[in-house]
Amino acid sequence: MAPTILCLASYFKGGAFLEECKRLGCHTILITSQDLEHEAWPREAIDEFFVMPFANLFKQPDITNAVSFLARNRKIDRIIALDDFDVETVADLREHLRMPGMGGSTARYFRDKLAMRVQARDEGIPVPEFVHVLNYDDVRDYMHRVPGPWVLKPRSEASSMGIRKVNSAEELWPILDELGDRQSFYVLEKFVPGDVFHVDSVVWNKKVLFTVCSKYGLPPMAVYQGGGVFITGNLPYHAPEEQALQALNREVIAAMGMVRGVTHAEFIRAEADGTFHFLEIAARVGGANIDLMLEHATGINLWREWARLELAHLNKQEYELPPTHQEYAGLVVSLARQPWPDTSAYNDPELVWRLQKEHHVGFIAASPDHDRVQQLIGEYAGRIAQDFMASAPPKEGERPV
Repeated sequence: MAPTILCLASYFKGGAFLEECKRLGCHTILITSQDLEHEAWPREAIDEFFVMPFANLFKQPDITNAVSFLARNRKIDRIIALDDFDVETVADLREHLRMPGMGGSTARYFRDKLAMRVQARDEGIPVPEFVHVLNYDDVRDYMHRVPGPWVLKPRSEASSMGIRKVNSAEELWPILDELGDRQSFYVLEKFVPGDVFHVDSVVWNKKVLFTVCSKYGLPPMAVYQGGGVFITGNLPYHAPEEQALQALNREVIAAMGMVRGVTHAEFIRAEADGTFHFLEIAARVGGANIDLMLEHATGINLWREWARLELAHLNKQEYELPPTHQEYAGLVVSLARQPWPDTSAYNDPELVWRLQKEHHVGFIAASPDHDRVQQLIGEYAGRIAQDFMASAPPKEGERPV
């Protein structure tokens, strides 16, 4: 009997995961929100397709009742969260159905920015100084000890959503009044100027089998909140900063208790002293087409490998990472003024992918030469800003690119 994999997706992503599951002989079920029903899901790889109102994907007991109803006449073998917002929901579903995979307590380390910071600090991993926005005496003491500016971060949002920079105590208190009963769902953290990096990994039986370290052109918060061109590219292999990030990433993954799956972690290198600090980690594939950039650099598609390792565990088999190569790729993405920008003038031979999305423009350049990739994405960023770039303030509930 074919194993049944149920995927929960509150955002349009993870098609390659579903395709790989189907290729490996699974019966696939997708539950998503009504507003995503007509997206370009790989329908040929989905055996059963269900939609719910967006709010009900997270609402209890609605989602538990819905999945339990499906389980009455289907033997569900695994439940997978395709988006960051689904991680805790799926963890709770696994707990309810007593199903293998990350449970509720561990999932908090990959969703709750306070939980992951406390855990990292307790394990001796450098993090920017922070305080839970809970006890006002603690908050006052923190602001007295740690000079501003700070960043006020929601504990369980994705990427840079909802983050606010705060320059003084006088600026903070009205914001907390505005948040009201929601303020305990926030953490206040020291703003650390510096370069931001992301590290993407495949983990099997608590061992990190595959890692790529990359550097953002601008911190995601700056792009998301202030507009601009999103840039990232993988670092030179075996360079000192790459080796330092690899080691720190392994420490973080071990501290958070990841057993198997994929991770996307972010770190900042402090401008003041060059120290790397842990920012956050997610139990998912990186967004904004980072997965495609890494595939062009290494030959590894993280969505497909995630599916392969889940099926290996289900079938009590050993997972083996396929052969990889060590080349370089860079990604450039921006909002565009034009509905469908004409990018035909961007025609360098190293250009391997173009983003096809309304009011967006984006490219991936790949080469064995790191310097050539960096040159191209730097040039493209400047050209895009002149030819196409548009910016708009994020709307309430809006997701990053």
